[in-house]
Amino acid sequence: MKLHDLKPAEGSVTVSLRKGRGHGSGLGKTAGRGQKGQKSRSGSGTRPGFEGGQMPLARRIPKRGFTNIYATVYSIVNLRDLEAFEEGTVVTPELLKKTGLVRKDNDGIKILGNGNLTKKLTVQAHKFSKTAQEKIEALGGKTEVI
Repeated sequence: MKLHDLKPAEGSVTVSLRKGRGHGSGLGKTAGRGQKGQKSRSGSGTRPGFEGGQMPLARRIPKRGFTNIYATVYSIVNLRDLEAFEEGTVVTPELLKKTGLVRKDNDGIKILGNGNLTKKLTVQAHKFSKTAQEKIEALGGKTEVI
């Protein structure tokens, strides 16, 4: 095989249609746009969500509440997730991120008390729930607020 023998696979390359190049081409005169109307004109088209002048769905539906852009959002880790670590481990936010228990960089990490813990751990986080703190310290572990 030589360089000049190379060809694309059968049917993978199609010749582009040249619109508006005479009636013999099959796409002449109106170039596949039909006769008249908004879509036949050049520069036509509508923005996303436009419903022909009818009140758009996004504006018809009632709105409620708001999103506080200054709210503190914590990444949540449950006690049952900390069971994956070995006894005596110092669990830091970096370690949680490395192991995949925390994915997103939010405003901090909060440890919740869902599940049971059977190992003595030192947990460093930005916030702890009361039950999580009690369960960790009941086993002789430590909770350190960063």
